[in-house]
Amino acid sequence: MDEIIVERAGRLGRIRLNRPKALNALTHGMVGQIDAALDAFAADPGVACVLLTGEGERGFCAGGDVRSLYLSEGTAFAEGFWRDEYRLDARIARFGKPVVAIMDGITMGGGVGLSAHARHRVVTERSRVAMPETGIGYLPDVGATWLLPRAPGETGTYLGLTGAPMAAADAIYAGFADALVPVSALPALVEALSGLREGATDEDVAAAIRALAAEPGPSGLEAQRAVIDRCFAFDAMTGILSALEADPSDFATATRATLAEKAPASLVLTLDLLRRGRSGPDLEACLEREFHASLAMLAEGDFREGIRAAVIDKDRRPRWSPATLAEVDPARIAGWLEPRAAPVFPNDPSLGGSRTRQG
Repeated sequence: MDEIIVERAGRLGRIRLNRPKALNALTHGMVGQIDAALDAFAADPGVACVLLTGEGERGFCAGGDVRSLYLSEGTAFAEGFWRDEYRLDARIARFGKPVVAIMDGITMGGGVGLSAHARHRVVTERSRVAMPETGIGYLPDVGATWLLPRAPGETGTYLGLTGAPMAAADAIYAGFADALVPVSALPALVEALSGLREGATDEDVAAAIRALAAEPGPSGLEAQRAVIDRCFAFDAMTGILSALEADPSDFATATRATLAEKAPASLVLTLDLLRRGRSGPDLEACLEREFHASLAMLAEGDFREGIRAAVIDKDRRPRWSPATLAEVDPARIAGWLEPRAAPVFPNDPSLGGSRTRQG
């Protein structure tokens, strides 16, 4: 079975992730196929808009295929995978034609990279959007350290550290999505997009989405904004945990318990990356930092152990090293931010060169 289905429907170029039994988890081969489809759609004047969807009813994309990373030797396979994946995420963000992503169902990790950087992000009543990487000894990557710091207040810090899932209203509030279209209206949306005129603009696409959108309802994330802003404003995990301990709310108590389950080194590194991302010049600069830190975490950190506990043995009992925040060595974390391979974006202007391709 083809892992990617590429097709034309009127003026619409469609890319359908096709691993429904694996929640459309992203493989290296899929990354290349999506990139090739974008090449074809960029060159085709008959394509006015590109649509990204996932097959099945359970999820758009549950993330990258971490099992393949675990089974690989060293970091060579991961380097090639992440390099191509991050370039694809940046390409989607800067694609020359409107890109629509429908984040129906589970959308996590690599799925967020494919969708949340698109110009038109659609969620449904089934959407569950998250960056849960600190729970497997990893970091919020695929440009999340660019997206999360731009969420209101400290909500991005909270989401990045805890990995808390966002329902549709939360994803819209946090800036990961733009509109809710009910599942029942998705066929009508595809039909409307396929009927766009030649040279359709982003406003034409947005209007088609608005015509079928529904109110997402209240955001639970927004409702906890005051506590989140108060407790997650610190630049060290010790400050965040102390603030949560001092807060009498049930939300703070539950959040502190959640953080206690995450990999301590991942928390410290993630907080550092989120603060750097807040002042970062662009998406590519954040992806570049994530790339080198990811290689370090695979080689020296808890990432393999996190995959083992969650995916391979499924015992849900990771043995983090170090086991506590107090044991995390700041010098080790700083070393994980140093370049470990050739740059992903050697021509990015924020890194001293010219912009990567737009189409």
